[in-house]
Amino acid sequence: MTEHSQSTPSSASEVQLSAGPVAYQDTGGDGPVVVLLHGVAMDGSLWRHVVADLRPDYRCVVPTLPLGGHRSPMKPDADLSVLGVARLVAEFLDALDLTDVTLVMNDWGGAQALVADGRDQRIGKLVITSCEAFDNFPPGLPGSQLYASAKVPGGLNLAFALLRFKPMRRLPMTWGRMSKRPVPDRVMDAWFRPLWTSAEIRRDLRRYVLGVPPRTELLRWAEKLRDFDRPALVVWAAEDKVMPPEHGRRLAELLPKGELIEIADSRTLIPEDQPQQLASAIRAFLRKF
Repeated sequence: MTEHSQSTPSSASEVQLSAGPVAYQDTGGDGPVVVLLHGVAMDGSLWRHVVADLRPDYRCVVPTLPLGGHRSPMKPDADLSVLGVARLVAEFLDALDLTDVTLVMNDWGGAQALVADGRDQRIGKLVITSCEAFDNFPPGLPGSQLYASAKVPGGLNLAFALLRFKPMRRLPMTWGRMSKRPVPDRVMDAWFRPLWTSAEIRRDLRRYVLGVPPRTELLRWAEKLRDFDRPALVVWAAEDKVMPPEHGRRLAELLPKGELIEIADSRTLIPEDQPQQLASAIRAFLRKF
């Protein structure tokens, strides 16, 4: 059984799901619903600039997924594998009774798991921006470093403790390849604080990082995107160093109603590097349908 509080514009709310509490921001209103998802060791503030652009015309719902930037730990037995988190997203949409949703994601690549698992009924349109895809889980050099840290007892604690030092954040194996421009320190401090202060939050992140299925399963999930028969937009950073640009092109070809836009002067975190261009692309896409 799930419960959630009614939200007012821009209110912070919390919904109780089977895995535990999930916080979210909801701009409210009667406009079409856009749900925006972030990646590992972040929270919904990744979308702050995009939401500021979209909110006059769309109801923006931004959950903070249990990927390390969440404030309340999940239940000890929660399934926080890649598939488990994808199912949690579907449960979140059910709990808020959101239908015909435009689901937007960046960095986190759960779309292929959602579709493959048959949990995409509430999704009317899909917007995939530079993210994990095919077998690029965990992605690139930062992902491989995170995976190596998660395998060692205390490894995540050390890895994120080092990120208290600002210069460490721009190294290639940490966040340096994620954005062309540094994410503001105050934003990153808020993203990392739960991992700095809570062993339970580090436990949750470790479950996700180590919960990646075999390569054959990841590629099977990607192939199932051929079954997603609704409009889909793939937006990829032209200078991405973590999520290969060819993955964007391949995703657009897999999706029966997929189209591709490449955004220049950006790396993976397009909502940080080029939020106005991304918001304009989303608006133009939604106006077509």
